[in-house]
Amino acid sequence: MTYEQLVVLHAIVTEGTFRGAAERLYKSQSAISHMIKKLEEEIDITLLSREGYRPKLTPAGEIFYRQSTRVIQQMQELGHLAKRLNAKQEASVCLTVTATYPIKPFLDIIAEVKEEFSMTSVRLTRETMGGPLERLLNKEANIIIATLDDVPVDRVEAVPFAEITILPVAHPEYPPAISANLKTITEMQSYTQVVVSDSSSGHFEQSRDLLPGGLRWTVSDFAAKKEILLSKMGWGGMPKHLVDEELNKGQLIELNVEGYPPRKSQLYMMRLRDSEIGFVAQDIWNKLLSVSEKYS
Repeated sequence: MTYEQLVVLHAIVTEGTFRGAAERLYKSQSAISHMIKKLEEEIDITLLSREGYRPKLTPAGEIFYRQSTRVIQQMQELGHLAKRLNAKQEASVCLTVTATYPIKPFLDIIAEVKEEFSMTSVRLTRETMGGPLERLLNKEANIIIATLDDVPVDRVEAVPFAEITILPVAHPEYPPAISANLKTITEMQSYTQVVVSDSSSGHFEQSRDLLPGGLRWTVSDFAAKKEILLSKMGWGGMPKHLVDEELNKGQLIELNVEGYPPRKSQLYMMRLRDSEIGFVAQDIWNKLLSVSEKYS
């Protein structure tokens, strides 16, 4: 039994399919199947039922999986302990946060860190869609706050951080908003959907909540998007915290669109597993862990 086999099992359960696990771990589907089969043969337990469309944990597999997640966590902690023992105060640390999450919660943390580690430059950057992940995998960011979309779980440590709500909204005088009746996708295709562009270079490009076949206006950030919505020039999904004031004042209202209900988005704090961890990056990580529930 190897650590890699446990990671593969975790990926299959998380992704729901062998193909999804293969894509997540950048391995072939046959390699994934072979590793799980070999693990089952070694421990003489059938972990996954292959009878349905999706693999499902057997009763024994459920118990084994729960324990294996603890082992993975312990292995990660052991690795980080070893890295911390060799840690050095770094010249700079970069924290990249998805643009869908408020930046204010991080300011107190950065202020504390800058006071404790005055020789280290701390940078806080904002990215959209696949931007945070690209920065992390390119080692341009030490820690990111983002969704788990396309994250290679074998390379990245991810801890739940907060949950945000995305609402489809428009100005109350924008045609689809005048009536509270459900608008079909066909009806909405004649109205402009305002979307925020992906800040990644393309390799990690992501897209969410795009209306198929509809008119589209792409902008670079949520501030510009909100101004367009307030100007009655389109509709689109917005993080609830960014439009709470406008919703309360009636300047924007929530739309009732087929296939576009309010969406809960889980955010994670992430860092690379195999990267050297300095004192400052570790301190920021610990502070984020201590306040993650508070920010949720």
